[in-house]
Amino acid sequence: MPETRDHRTTLTRLWQAHMAAPFPPGLRGAERAGVDMVLLDASIAGCVSSWLDRDGSPDTRRLKIADRCVLDLDQVLPLLTEAEEIEYFRRLRRMAALVSLPEN
Repeated sequence: MPETRDHRTTLTRLWQAHMAAPFPPGLRGAERAGVDMVLLDASIAGCVSSWLDRDGSPDTRRLKIADRCVLDLDQVLPLLTEAEEIEYFRRLRRMAALVSLPEN
């Protein structure tokens, strides 16, 4: 299962980068496209943490949350203008998309 290992390696690397990055200060307490940006971050963090803790087998609830977050991010990302915000939320979208992928 090399694909699963690569998937885990990629997600782990993205997660580590995310944990080292500060939340963009201009988005604290902000909403974009009706989406609470702090809640979006926390929701994806929970999904990623669960995925990593469960060796790539998230529960159905977390999969639904990750899928919803990807859709939310598709609405939010075009509205962001600061490079730091775009980088932060693009990384979140990539992590949510990886968590949403079916198991190999």
